Amino acid sequence: MTESTPGQALVARDVHVAIGGRPIVTDVNLELGTAEIVALVGPNGCGKSTLLSGLAGLRPLAAGSVTVAGADLGSLSPVELARRRALVTQSHREDNPFLVHEVVEMGRFPWSRTERAAQSAAVVEAALTQCDLLQVRHRPFSQLSGGQQARVALARALAQQTPILMLDEPTAALDIHHQERLLTILSERRDDGGAVLIVVHDLSLAAAYADRALVMKGGTMVAAGPTREVMTAELLSDVYEHPVLTWIHPDTGQFLVVPDRTAPDRTISDPTNGSAGYPPPVPRRSD
Repeated sequence: MTESTPGQALVARDVHVAIGGRPIVTDVNLELGTAEIVALVGPNGCGKSTLLSGLAGLRPLAAGSVTVAGADLGSLSPVELARRRALVTQSHREDNPFLVHEVVEMGRFPWSRTERAAQSAAVVEAALTQCDLLQVRHRPFSQLSGGQQARVALARALAQQTPILMLDEPTAALDIHHQERLLTILSERRDDGGAVLIVVHDLSLAAAYADRALVMKGGTMVAAGPTREVMTAELLSDVYEHPVLTWIHPDTGQFLVVPDRTAPDRTISDPTNGSAGYPPPVPRRSD
């Protein structure tokens, strides 16, 4: 059994996850503290979502151990687990027949027949408000845009009122306003003592909001630690196989991460005729 210490919301030791007998995630160690946001970053197919599903209890571990809010993951019943962590996944059922407010109310199920049940109406209302969903609360979930559905999924997780919040690429379908709104909500959860584990592709969001980062490549972790120390240009360029720039904004002090679009090796072969330098260079205007 994994040992946890005060201040640790989730502890994973030597975690391995397999799908169909094929190893996808190997030898990952992770600590998620209370009042902390940890970002899982890495290229497509590196195992971020698979790792998250294993840590969340959706997929069995091939090896290793996980402690969730002080309890061994394997010892928890579904309801006990749902009272400790809420999960926002990438996919949402397009044929979901429920109304928006009904979907959010589902987040209160773990607290049915408890003292917290009396707070459910107020909690759901607050979650709808936080996620900017009041105007669509009576609409069918299936009729919403992808971005709206993602916000409903977040609202349901917020309504669950757990000490740990896990999210798998929650910003993928959101416009810039709602991306920033979502990360602000997560920051407020962190400031209130909550623990947040988020899979995110946008490195600029990870740099701006995560306290610590775990960088993955090829199914295993290659670095973990404070975001500014871990997300270096050298490491990210190697992991993503594309030049990456990092710097501190001189006026705001923000830590910024962007792809280097001036690098000479960023051109690829044209798949239609094999010629080099695709896409072709953009002609410069001559004034």
